[in-house]
Amino acid sequence: MSASSKSPLDPENGQSSSKTVQESVGAGSHGDNLRLSLSTGVSNKLILEERKAELINYHFNEMGMGRYQWYIWSLCGLGYFLDLLWAQAFGLIASPLKQELGFSDGELGNIFTAFSSGLCAGAFVWGILVDIIGRRWAFNGTVLISGIFGLCLGAPSTYNGILVLTAFNGFGIGGNIPIDTTICLEFIPKKERFLLALLSIFQPLGVVVCSGIAYGFIPKYSCNIDLPSCKNSAPGEACCSKADNYGWRYLVFTLGAIAMLIFFLRFVLFTFEESPKYLISRGRDEEAMRVLHHVSKINKYECSLTMDDFRALDARYGNELTNGIADADTTMGSPEQKNKKPKKPKFYQQLLNEFSRIGVLFTTASMARLTILVWIIYAFDYWAFSIAGSFLPTILLKKNSAINVSVSETYRDYIIIYLPGIVGVGLGAGMIRFGRLGRKWTMVFAALMMGISLFLFATVNTQASNIGFNLMEYFFQSMFNAVLYGWTPEAFPASVRGTASGVASFWGRLLSIVSPLIAAHLLETSLNGPLYLAGSGALVCVVAIMFLPNNSLDGQLP
Repeated sequence: MSASSKSPLDPENGQSSSKTVQESVGAGSHGDNLRLSLSTGVSNKLILEERKAELINYHFNEMGMGRYQWYIWSLCGLGYFLDLLWAQAFGLIASPLKQELGFSDGELGNIFTAFSSGLCAGAFVWGILVDIIGRRWAFNGTVLISGIFGLCLGAPSTYNGILVLTAFNGFGIGGNIPIDTTICLEFIPKKERFLLALLSIFQPLGVVVCSGIAYGFIPKYSCNIDLPSCKNSAPGEACCSKADNYGWRYLVFTLGAIAMLIFFLRFVLFTFEESPKYLISRGRDEEAMRVLHHVSKINKYECSLTMDDFRALDARYGNELTNGIADADTTMGSPEQKNKKPKKPKFYQQLLNEFSRIGVLFTTASMARLTILVWIIYAFDYWAFSIAGSFLPTILLKKNSAINVSVSETYRDYIIIYLPGIVGVGLGAGMIRFGRLGRKWTMVFAALMMGISLFLFATVNTQASNIGFNLMEYFFQSMFNAVLYGWTPEAFPASVRGTASGVASFWGRLLSIVSPLIAAHLLETSLNGPLYLAGSGALVCVVAIMFLPNNSLDGQLP
């Protein structure tokens, strides 16, 4: 796209600004139809925000993927990287941690529940805050919190102390997925939105990097697998002590340092501009226009939009709203009072306003159906993969131990298992852009295969089959989540996108608190019990996806 390309809002096109604005944002796309169906229950202000969001979309579509968008995509990808970097870590350190601290199999699930509790709180709090304080502070704050508490995680010598720090680490990580996906969606051109699904390629990278670091530290700096905990042994008896079991601590110290490096990249080396769509939702049109011109400058693209284009939309879609304000002003007294700038609402008022936006998700029967099904899909997806991520390493270690496979070989197997997940993400993104299945059937296929692989793993125990079915599970899990995470924010209007994604993630995180506790108690009586539990969750996702409204799956919302 050349720098001299003209916007359809350009006066040189020979049409009035008002008319061309109407043409550029008034076409009958899927997104328009959905918003028109909402118009009876949504304020003029919300409709006006959506029209301006379409105008911004037009500009980014004309600009294409420039340098700034690639920076944003890469840094958001590092947020995805951290998400599973840490999730994988707790699965890998569970066994040496249990050996050192001497707790039971039934208590093993507590660390996963602590992490999931933090993730759940983070998904909900950051999902709401991102639409209040803006994308910028949430973008940096989530990573900083995870880095600080990650660095501290190896210090305690008690299980309760580790659980508390794990929860706070999860609180930072919990906001990453909804925030990073929302930010990317609001800057990336529509024709390149397959890159949203491709963000998930950073997740298996995080798993592989974590597994590689664990392979380097844990087998070498851990107690002999046959030694009991010093907390459960008699004085003078050979046992597993903190001094002999530093491998898992070296792992979490390293991961904390990686998180702080990513914060440095986001906050110091890169200047993140606030999302123009967020600024519009807050009535800060001039700042939004400044950001558009700033991004255009970085990308060496000539921005043809001006404030006149926003004013044209105000004139067309804001009449009722502005007339209502004008009517109120006539009763307010002096001209000085009329010209006073309205005070910014207090934080708690903004919070209440944000909760009221959730009502948009239930404005019509179709939107309510979409919202509820997305919640179900997220809930049982997280149910399935939180059990798999938490317990598959432990189950694999126990199965391999039964057939005389060493600890070092098992940690090497983790790398082999998780590396193909990168291909799974790429395949999911490719099927969105080039495949004929589309989002719906890609998700159905991937979730179904994920469930089947978990059931099959429960029936075998050879080193090759253990690797094969674990690999199959993670491959299709990565493929499914790549499509799901990339599609979710596209399905909702821009003004509630962060909230919609955050609340969906919250329900998922909520079930991932409960599922490890159930799985841990099943593990005490049946090694394969957690596998059947996780596989059942994947099959629930398959059913819910089948009932999604078809018009929500073509990704047309601004």
